[in-house]
Amino acid sequence: MNVLVLNCGSSSLKFQLVETDVDLMASDADTCKARGVVERIGSQALITLNAEGQPQRKLATALRDQGAALDFILRNLVLQPGAALPGISALSDIHAIGHRVVHGGEKFKKSVLIDSEVLRGIEECIELAPLHNPANLGGIRAARSLFGEGLPQVAVFDTSFHSSMPEEAYLYSIPYPLYRRHKIRRYGFHGTSHRYVAHRYRQLEGKEREATNIITVHLGNGCSACAIKAGNSVDTSMGFTPLEGLVMGTRSGDVDPSILEFLAHKEGMSLAEVDLLLNKQSGLLGLSGLTNDMRELLDEEREHGDRRARLAIDVFCYRVKKYVGAYLAALGGADALVFTGGIGENSAEIRRRICNELEWFGIALEPEANVAMTGGKEGVVSTAISRVKVYVIPTNEELLIARDTVRCVKAVPRRW
Repeated sequence: MNVLVLNCGSSSLKFQLVETDVDLMASDADTCKARGVVERIGSQALITLNAEGQPQRKLATALRDQGAALDFILRNLVLQPGAALPGISALSDIHAIGHRVVHGGEKFKKSVLIDSEVLRGIEECIELAPLHNPANLGGIRAARSLFGEGLPQVAVFDTSFHSSMPEEAYLYSIPYPLYRRHKIRRYGFHGTSHRYVAHRYRQLEGKEREATNIITVHLGNGCSACAIKAGNSVDTSMGFTPLEGLVMGTRSGDVDPSILEFLAHKEGMSLAEVDLLLNKQSGLLGLSGLTNDMRELLDEEREHGDRRARLAIDVFCYRVKKYVGAYLAALGGADALVFTGGIGENSAEIRRRICNELEWFGIALEPEANVAMTGGKEGVVSTAISRVKVYVIPTNEELLIARDTVRCVKAVPRRW
């Protein structure tokens, strides 16, 4: 099956065209035929297209909405004369569409075929993800308009992997009726990434799902940690929103909630302004005053000895280290610590700083292996005597979405 995977933001659209099926999944023979991103939708959009056997193309054109962006992608990849994607010459050669949907609330605990009831359920979750779910719905409706309602579409939720968390992990210690009325609880995000790397770890180790007890750490511009016991998420650092938990590119992570009222009083800020500050002006950017890009911060520290760049890096690594320690306690020990995400996969220095002084927990990096593990490589970076193996595993959320789409369309039980 050729599956079009869509990840729609408010002004962006990321996509992959993946050939996969039950037999291809079993042998890891899935193929990404094309991928790309459309940015600045609503104005002069910037488009990057990468197709199998073709040079990368970068274009700019005015695109008013998600529908126009999707139409542009399809015309330039599928319907463009001479595009010649293997096995694809018309829209009918796309057999299903998989959508990343950020929030499924408590309603959606697994990926589902999209029908009118599912659409209503995603709409009901808009108040939980007002910046994301409307854009995800826009992508679903745009695809229906272009392909017709006969083409199967599947929703894959960021939150569903974490639906296995027990009450003691997902409840906040606020009056319980507020949870009952408003569903205020920890939901967790990055679920597709944590689920994918947990599956890949099992493949590399030859373990069954029920024997998988690991900590996964997704470090990028957004960051989260996840404790996985017997293959299930039992705790995660992101909470009611993606703001909670680790220090991120522009998000603060954990803060004392009373800071909101304090800032409102001292700085004359509205609640919306405080929320903007914590989501868009904090994290690595706020601490360093320079950038939210970890690569640039490491360069500034190394080349210029910038104190605030070093401070931002130190706070970032310290917060991750605390969560690793907490999840080792929550799990009663773990077999592996897995790094993924742009920073987790590519920064040996950040991995080194996080794991430094964790030998007491049985975590010991092998320096040369750690330095060599970048640029899409996967494998073990811990020493042979480390009680907890340390892995680097590049994430592939789009592949997981494509595979879940096939499973839903063909009614194949999910194994991971």
